Amino acid sequence: MDITIFPGKLHGEVTAIPSKSQAHRLLICAAFADAPTDLICPATNRDMDATAGCLNALGASITRTEGGYHVVPVQDVPTSATLNCHDSGSTLRFLLPVAGALGVDAVFQLEGRLPSRPLSPLWEELERMGCTLTRPASDTIRTTGQLKAGDYTIDGGVSSQFITGLLFAAALIPGESRIHLTGKVESRPYIDMTCRAMALFGRNTEDFVVNGGGPFHSPGTVAVEGDWSNGAFFLAAKALGNHVSVTNLAPDSPQGDRAVFDLLPALEESIVISAADIPDLVPILAVTAACKHGAVFTDIRRLRLKESDRVASVIAMLEALGGKAEATEDTLTVRGTGLTGGRVDAVNDHRIAMSAAIAATVCQKLVTILGAQCVEKSYPRFWEEYARLGGNYEQHLR
Repeated sequence: MDITIFPGKLHGEVTAIPSKSQAHRLLICAAFADAPTDLICPATNRDMDATAGCLNALGASITRTEGGYHVVPVQDVPTSATLNCHDSGSTLRFLLPVAGALGVDAVFQLEGRLPSRPLSPLWEELERMGCTLTRPASDTIRTTGQLKAGDYTIDGGVSSQFITGLLFAAALIPGESRIHLTGKVESRPYIDMTCRAMALFGRNTEDFVVNGGGPFHSPGTVAVEGDWSNGAFFLAAKALGNHVSVTNLAPDSPQGDRAVFDLLPALEESIVISAADIPDLVPILAVTAACKHGAVFTDIRRLRLKESDRVASVIAMLEALGGKAEATEDTLTVRGTGLTGGRVDAVNDHRIAMSAAIAATVCQKLVTILGAQCVEKSYPRFWEEYARLGGNYEQHLR
Protein backbone atom coordinates (compact mmCIF):
# COMPACT_ATOMS: atom_id res chain seq x y z
CA MET A 1 0.00 0.00 0.00
CA ASP A 2 1.25 3.45 -0.95
CA ILE A 3 -0.07 6.66 0.60
CA THR A 4 -0.06 10.21 -0.77
CA ILE A 5 -0.36 12.92 1.87
CA PHE A 6 -1.65 16.40 1.12
CA PRO A 7 -0.10 19.40 2.93
CA GLY A 8 -1.79 20.28 6.20
CA LYS A 9 -1.43 20.40 9.99
CA LEU A 10 -2.57 17.89 12.59
CA HIS A 11 -4.87 18.83 15.46
CA GLY A 12 -5.95 16.89 18.54
CA GLU A 13 -4.90 14.61 21.39
CA VAL A 14 -3.13 11.29 21.01
CA THR A 15 -3.07 8.54 23.64
CA ALA A 16 0.29 6.80 23.40
CA ILE A 17 -0.06 3.13 22.48
CA PRO A 18 1.32 0.43 24.81
CA SER A 19 5.09 -0.01 24.82
CA LYS A 20 6.16 -2.79 22.49
CA SER A 21 9.47 -3.10 24.36
CA GLN A 22 7.82 -3.54 27.74
CA ALA A 23 5.09 -5.86 26.40
CA HIS A 24 7.68 -8.33 25.06
CA ARG A 25 9.34 -8.52 28.46
CA LEU A 26 6.14 -8.81 30.49
CA LEU A 27 4.78 -11.53 28.21
CA ILE A 28 7.93 -13.61 28.71
CA CYS A 29 7.90 -13.18 32.49
CA ALA A 30 4.21 -14.06 32.63
CA ALA A 31 4.71 -17.16 30.48
CA PHE A 32 7.02 -18.62 33.13
CA ALA A 33 5.16 -17.44 36.24
CA ASP A 34 3.52 -19.48 38.98
CA ALA A 35 -0.02 -18.35 38.14
CA PRO A 36 -1.93 -16.72 35.28
CA THR A 37 -1.34 -13.03 34.54
CA ASP A 38 -3.56 -10.45 32.88
CA LEU A 39 -1.63 -7.86 30.88
CA ILE A 40 -3.50 -4.62 30.31
CA CYS A 41 -2.47 -3.82 26.74
CA PRO A 42 -5.37 -2.30 24.79
CA ALA A 43 -3.47 -2.16 21.49
CA THR A 44 -1.22 -4.83 20.05
CA ASN A 45 1.02 -5.08 17.01
CA ARG A 46 2.75 -7.65 14.84
CA ASP A 47 5.89 -7.86 16.99
CA MET A 48 4.00 -8.39 20.25
CA ASP A 49 1.87 -11.07 18.64
CA ALA A 50 5.02 -12.78 17.33
CA THR A 51 6.36 -13.09 20.88
CA ALA A 52 2.98 -14.32 22.18
CA GLY A 53 2.81 -16.93 19.40
CA CYS A 54 6.33 -18.18 20.11
CA LEU A 55 5.61 -18.46 23.83
CA ASN A 56 2.51 -20.50 22.98
CA ALA A 57 4.74 -22.81 20.96
CA LEU A 58 6.90 -23.25 24.08
CA GLY A 59 3.88 -24.38 26.13
CA ALA A 60 2.17 -21.20 27.37
CA SER A 61 -1.43 -20.31 26.57
CA ILE A 62 -1.67 -16.64 25.67
CA THR A 63 -4.99 -15.28 24.42
CA ARG A 64 -6.16 -11.83 23.47
CA THR A 65 -8.77 -10.26 25.72
CA GLU A 66 -10.73 -7.06 25.33
CA GLY A 67 -8.14 -5.21 27.40
CA GLY A 68 -4.93 -7.02 26.53
CA TYR A 69 -3.55 -10.53 27.05
CA HIS A 70 -4.45 -13.38 29.40
CA VAL A 71 -1.35 -15.47 30.01
CA VAL A 72 -1.57 -19.01 31.37
CA PRO A 73 2.04 -20.01 32.10
CA VAL A 74 3.93 -22.99 30.75
CA GLN A 75 3.12 -26.22 32.58
CA ASP A 76 4.86 -28.77 30.39
CA VAL A 77 7.83 -27.76 28.25
CA PRO A 78 7.68 -29.42 24.81
CA THR A 79 10.63 -31.45 23.60
CA SER A 80 10.51 -29.67 20.23
CA ALA A 81 8.83 -26.55 18.89
CA THR A 82 8.61 -24.30 15.84
CA LEU A 83 8.69 -20.57 16.61
CA ASN A 84 7.72 -18.05 13.94
CA CYS A 85 9.41 -14.75 14.81
CA HIS A 86 8.15 -13.04 11.64
CA ASP A 87 10.52 -10.05 11.38
CA SER A 88 10.75 -9.26 15.11
CA GLY A 89 14.35 -8.98 16.27
CA SER A 90 13.28 -8.77 19.92
CA THR A 91 11.32 -12.02 19.66
CA LEU A 92 14.27 -13.92 18.21
CA ARG A 93 16.98 -12.50 20.45
CA PHE A 94 14.93 -12.84 23.64
CA LEU A 95 13.62 -16.34 23.00
CA LEU A 96 16.64 -18.03 21.43
CA PRO A 97 18.38 -18.13 24.86
CA VAL A 98 15.07 -19.04 26.53
CA ALA A 99 14.66 -22.09 24.27
CA GLY A 100 18.24 -23.02 25.10
CA ALA A 101 17.57 -22.70 28.83
CA LEU A 102 14.55 -25.00 28.50
CA GLY A 103 16.45 -27.56 26.42
CA VAL A 104 13.89 -27.41 23.61
CA ASP A 105 14.80 -28.59 20.11
CA ALA A 106 13.55 -25.33 18.61
CA VAL A 107 13.30 -24.14 15.02
CA PHE A 108 13.02 -20.35 14.62
CA GLN A 109 11.45 -19.06 11.40
CA LEU A 110 12.59 -15.59 10.27
CA GLU A 111 11.17 -13.08 7.79
CA GLY A 112 12.14 -9.77 6.20
CA ARG A 113 15.62 -8.52 7.09
CA LEU A 114 15.74 -10.61 10.25
CA PRO A 115 17.83 -13.44 8.71
CA SER A 116 20.60 -10.94 7.97
CA ARG A 117 20.57 -9.12 11.31
CA PRO A 118 23.48 -10.07 13.60
CA LEU A 119 23.36 -12.83 16.22
CA SER A 120 27.06 -12.82 17.01
CA PRO A 121 28.39 -12.85 19.75
CA LEU A 122 25.20 -14.26 21.31
CA TRP A 123 25.39 -17.29 19.00
CA GLU A 124 28.92 -18.17 20.13
CA GLU A 125 28.11 -17.70 23.83
CA LEU A 126 25.07 -19.96 23.64
CA GLU A 127 27.19 -22.63 21.99
CA ARG A 128 29.95 -22.25 24.59
CA MET A 129 27.40 -22.79 27.36
CA GLY A 130 25.72 -25.92 26.03
CA CYS A 131 23.63 -25.33 22.91
CA THR A 132 24.24 -26.27 19.30
CA LEU A 133 22.96 -23.73 16.76
CA THR A 134 22.59 -24.32 13.03
CA ARG A 135 21.00 -22.65 10.01
CA PRO A 136 19.06 -25.35 8.12
CA ALA A 137 18.06 -22.59 5.66
CA SER A 138 18.79 -18.90 5.25
CA ASP A 139 15.51 -18.02 6.99
CA THR A 140 15.70 -20.68 9.72
CA ILE A 141 17.71 -21.18 12.91
CA ARG A 142 17.68 -24.38 14.97
CA THR A 143 18.92 -24.75 18.52
CA THR A 144 19.42 -28.05 20.34
CA GLY A 145 21.04 -28.95 23.64
CA GLN A 146 20.60 -27.09 26.93
CA LEU A 147 22.29 -24.15 28.58
CA LYS A 148 24.02 -24.61 31.92
CA ALA A 149 24.39 -22.24 34.85
CA GLY A 150 27.64 -20.36 35.11
CA ASP A 151 29.47 -17.26 33.96
CA TYR A 152 28.27 -15.74 30.70
CA THR A 153 30.35 -13.06 28.99
CA ILE A 154 29.12 -10.94 26.09
CA ASP A 155 30.03 -7.71 24.31
CA GLY A 156 27.49 -5.07 25.32
CA GLY A 157 28.09 -2.98 22.21
CA VAL A 158 26.18 -5.01 19.61
CA SER A 159 22.63 -5.30 20.97
CA SER A 160 21.07 -4.87 24.39
CA GLN A 161 18.60 -7.54 23.27
CA PHE A 162 21.34 -10.16 23.66
CA ILE A 163 21.71 -9.25 27.34
CA THR A 164 17.95 -9.35 27.87
CA GLY A 165 17.77 -12.82 26.34
CA LEU A 166 20.56 -14.06 28.62
CA LEU A 167 18.87 -12.57 31.70
CA PHE A 168 15.66 -14.46 30.92
CA ALA A 169 17.61 -17.64 30.26
CA ALA A 170 19.58 -17.32 33.50
CA ALA A 171 16.33 -17.08 35.46
CA LEU A 172 15.17 -20.40 34.00
CA ILE A 173 18.40 -22.40 34.47
CA PRO A 174 18.72 -24.00 37.94
CA GLY A 175 21.69 -22.55 39.81
CA GLU A 176 23.50 -19.24 39.93
CA SER A 177 24.54 -17.50 36.73
CA ARG A 178 26.48 -14.28 36.22
CA ILE A 179 26.34 -12.15 33.11
CA HIS A 180 29.48 -10.13 32.43
CA LEU A 181 29.43 -7.32 29.85
CA THR A 182 32.48 -6.20 27.93
CA GLY A 183 33.04 -3.19 25.71
CA LYS A 184 30.86 -0.10 25.56
CA VAL A 185 27.31 -1.02 26.53
CA GLU A 186 24.71 0.30 24.07
CA SER A 187 21.03 0.96 24.89
CA ARG A 188 21.54 0.43 28.62
CA PRO A 189 18.01 1.74 29.41
CA TYR A 190 16.56 -1.32 27.68
CA ILE A 191 18.58 -3.64 29.90
CA ASP A 192 17.25 -1.70 32.89
CA MET A 193 13.72 -2.19 31.53
CA THR A 194 14.31 -5.96 31.51
CA CYS A 195 15.55 -5.90 35.09
CA ARG A 196 12.47 -3.91 36.16
CA ALA A 197 10.13 -6.34 34.44
CA MET A 198 11.82 -9.30 36.09
CA ALA A 199 11.71 -7.56 39.49
CA LEU A 200 7.97 -7.03 39.03
CA PHE A 201 7.73 -10.81 38.73
CA GLY A 202 9.90 -11.41 41.80
CA ARG A 203 13.30 -12.08 40.21
CA ASN A 204 16.41 -10.23 41.35
CA THR A 205 19.06 -9.37 38.75
CA GLU A 206 21.29 -7.08 40.81
CA ASP A 207 24.77 -6.85 39.30
CA PHE A 208 23.46 -9.40 36.75
CA VAL A 209 23.72 -12.23 39.25
CA VAL A 210 20.66 -14.43 38.76
CA ASN A 211 19.60 -17.39 40.89
CA GLY A 212 17.73 -19.49 38.37
CA GLY A 213 15.20 -22.28 38.56
CA GLY A 214 11.60 -22.19 39.74
CA PRO A 215 8.89 -19.95 38.32
CA PHE A 216 8.54 -16.21 38.28
CA HIS A 217 5.87 -14.90 40.67
CA SER A 218 2.82 -13.46 38.95
CA PRO A 219 1.60 -10.10 40.26
CA GLY A 220 -1.85 -10.98 38.90
CA THR A 221 -2.51 -7.95 36.72
CA VAL A 222 0.09 -5.73 35.05
CA ALA A 223 -0.44 -2.68 32.84
CA VAL A 224 1.88 -2.08 29.89
CA GLU A 225 2.92 1.57 29.99
CA GLY A 226 2.66 3.99 27.09
CA ASP A 227 5.29 3.82 24.38
CA TRP A 228 7.76 6.71 24.16
CA SER A 229 9.21 5.33 20.91
CA ASN A 230 5.98 5.72 18.96
CA GLY A 231 4.76 8.67 20.99
CA ALA A 232 7.89 10.44 19.71
CA PHE A 233 6.34 10.87 16.25
CA PHE A 234 3.47 12.96 17.55
CA LEU A 235 5.67 14.79 20.04
CA ALA A 236 7.85 15.76 17.07
CA ALA A 237 4.74 16.84 15.18
CA LYS A 238 4.00 19.26 18.03
CA ALA A 239 7.58 20.57 17.93
CA LEU A 240 7.12 21.19 14.19
CA GLY A 241 4.06 23.40 14.71
CA ASN A 242 1.19 20.91 14.73
CA HIS A 243 -1.45 21.36 17.42
CA VAL A 244 -1.02 17.93 18.96
CA SER A 245 -0.71 16.70 22.54
CA VAL A 246 0.28 13.22 23.70
CA THR A 247 -0.98 11.50 26.85
CA ASN A 248 -0.21 8.16 28.60
CA LEU A 249 3.57 8.69 28.70
CA ALA A 250 5.20 8.10 32.10
CA PRO A 251 7.87 10.73 32.90
CA ASP A 252 9.73 8.21 35.09
CA SER A 253 9.66 5.43 32.48
CA PRO A 254 12.77 3.26 32.08
CA GLN A 255 12.34 3.45 28.30
CA GLY A 256 15.43 4.91 26.67
CA ASP A 257 13.36 6.80 24.13
CA ARG A 258 11.96 8.98 26.90
CA ALA A 259 15.01 11.09 25.97
CA VAL A 260 12.93 12.55 23.12
CA PHE A 261 11.25 14.81 25.69
CA ASP A 262 14.54 16.69 26.22
CA LEU A 263 15.97 16.29 22.72
CA LEU A 264 13.12 17.96 20.83
CA PRO A 265 13.51 21.32 22.64
CA ALA A 266 17.29 21.05 22.25
CA LEU A 267 16.85 20.88 18.46
CA GLU A 268 15.90 24.56 18.49
CA GLU A 269 19.67 24.87 18.07
CA SER A 270 22.13 22.81 16.05
CA ILE A 271 23.38 20.09 18.40
CA VAL A 272 25.31 16.82 18.54
CA ILE A 273 23.27 13.77 19.59
CA SER A 274 24.62 10.33 20.48
CA ALA A 275 22.44 7.60 18.99
CA ALA A 276 23.99 4.92 21.22
CA ASP A 277 20.96 4.61 23.53
CA ILE A 278 18.25 5.91 21.18
CA PRO A 279 18.66 4.27 17.74
CA ASP A 280 14.90 4.16 17.15
CA LEU A 281 14.56 7.93 17.60
CA VAL A 282 17.02 8.90 14.90
CA PRO A 283 14.59 8.93 11.92
CA ILE A 284 12.09 11.31 13.53
CA LEU A 285 14.80 13.43 15.16
CA ALA A 286 16.48 13.71 11.76
CA VAL A 287 13.23 15.01 10.25
CA THR A 288 12.91 17.53 13.08
CA ALA A 289 16.54 18.63 12.70
CA ALA A 290 16.10 19.09 8.94
CA CYS A 291 13.22 21.47 9.63
CA LYS A 292 15.13 23.34 12.35
CA HIS A 293 18.87 24.07 12.40
CA GLY A 294 20.35 20.67 11.63
CA ALA A 295 22.11 18.18 13.88
CA VAL A 296 24.97 15.71 13.97
CA PHE A 297 24.21 12.16 15.15
CA THR A 298 27.15 10.13 16.45
CA ASP A 299 27.44 6.43 17.42
CA ILE A 300 25.29 5.38 14.46
CA ARG A 301 26.89 2.03 13.55
CA ARG A 302 24.01 -0.05 14.91
CA LEU A 303 21.51 1.93 12.82
CA ARG A 304 22.74 0.00 9.81
CA LEU A 305 21.45 -3.23 11.39
CA LYS A 306 17.80 -2.32 12.05
CA GLU A 307 14.69 -3.11 9.96
CA SER A 308 16.49 -1.23 7.22
CA ASP A 309 19.98 0.24 7.00
CA ARG A 310 18.64 3.27 8.84
CA VAL A 311 21.62 5.43 7.98
CA ALA A 312 20.97 4.93 4.27
CA SER A 313 17.19 5.04 4.58
CA VAL A 314 17.17 8.23 6.68
CA ILE A 315 19.43 9.97 4.16
CA ALA A 316 17.30 8.72 1.26
CA MET A 317 14.10 9.90 2.99
CA LEU A 318 15.44 13.39 3.71
CA GLU A 319 16.86 13.82 0.22
CA ALA A 320 13.63 12.59 -1.37
CA LEU A 321 11.79 15.29 0.60
CA GLY A 322 14.17 18.04 -0.47
CA GLY A 323 16.56 17.93 2.47
CA LYS A 324 20.25 17.23 2.71
CA ALA A 325 22.23 14.76 4.83
CA GLU A 326 25.44 12.77 4.63
CA ALA A 327 27.20 10.12 6.69
CA THR A 328 30.61 8.84 7.62
CA GLU A 329 31.17 5.44 9.21
CA ASP A 330 29.88 6.59 12.60
CA THR A 331 28.37 10.05 12.03
CA LEU A 332 25.17 11.24 10.37
CA THR A 333 24.97 14.96 9.60
CA VAL A 334 21.56 16.48 8.86
CA ARG A 335 21.44 19.96 7.35
CA GLY A 336 18.75 22.42 8.45
CA THR A 337 17.59 23.11 4.91
CA GLY A 338 13.88 22.48 5.44
CA LEU A 339 11.74 19.90 3.62
CA THR A 340 9.46 20.48 0.64
CA GLY A 341 7.86 17.15 -0.32
CA GLY A 342 8.48 14.19 -2.59
CA ARG A 343 8.33 10.40 -2.92
CA VAL A 344 9.75 8.25 -0.08
CA ASP A 345 10.37 4.51 -0.17
CA ALA A 346 9.72 3.25 3.36
CA VAL A 347 11.92 0.18 2.60
CA ASN A 348 9.67 -1.89 4.90
CA ASP A 349 10.79 0.17 7.91
CA HIS A 350 7.93 1.36 10.10
CA ARG A 351 9.92 4.24 11.57
CA ILE A 352 10.81 5.61 8.14
CA ALA A 353 7.16 5.53 7.08
CA MET A 354 5.95 7.31 10.21
CA SER A 355 8.77 9.86 10.09
CA ALA A 356 7.89 10.72 6.49
CA ALA A 357 4.24 11.15 7.51
CA ILE A 358 5.18 13.69 10.18
CA ALA A 359 7.51 15.41 7.71
CA ALA A 360 4.52 15.81 5.37
CA THR A 361 2.90 18.20 7.86
CA VAL A 362 5.59 20.81 7.15
CA CYS A 363 5.97 20.22 3.40
CA GLN A 364 4.41 22.47 0.76
CA LYS A 365 4.12 19.69 -1.82
CA LEU A 366 2.62 16.21 -1.77
CA VAL A 367 4.43 13.44 0.08
CA THR A 368 4.02 9.90 -1.23
CA ILE A 369 5.14 6.98 0.97
CA LEU A 370 5.76 3.66 -0.76
CA GLY A 371 5.02 0.55 1.30
CA ALA A 372 3.16 2.50 3.98
CA GLN A 373 1.59 -0.67 5.44
CA CYS A 374 4.87 -1.45 7.23
CA VAL A 375 3.62 0.58 10.24
CA GLU A 376 1.78 -2.62 11.26
CA LYS A 377 5.03 -3.83 12.83
CA SER A 378 4.67 -1.46 15.78
CA TYR A 379 1.65 0.85 15.23
CA PRO A 380 -1.12 -0.82 13.18
CA ARG A 381 -3.57 2.05 13.72
CA PHE A 382 -1.10 4.80 12.84
CA TRP A 383 -2.82 5.82 9.62
CA GLU A 384 -6.21 5.73 11.30
CA GLU A 385 -4.89 7.97 14.06
CA TYR A 386 -3.23 10.27 11.52
CA ALA A 387 -6.55 10.71 9.72
CA ARG A 388 -8.41 11.32 13.01
CA LEU A 389 -6.02 14.21 13.69
CA GLY A 390 -6.86 15.75 10.32
CA GLY A 391 -4.15 14.22 8.17
CA ASN A 392 -5.42 14.23 4.58
CA TYR A 393 -4.18 11.35 2.45
CA GLU A 394 -5.13 8.91 -0.28
CA GLN A 395 -4.34 5.19 -0.29
CA HIS A 396 -3.15 3.41 -3.40
CA LEU A 397 -3.19 -0.40 -3.41
CA ARG A 398 -0.59 -2.07 -5.59
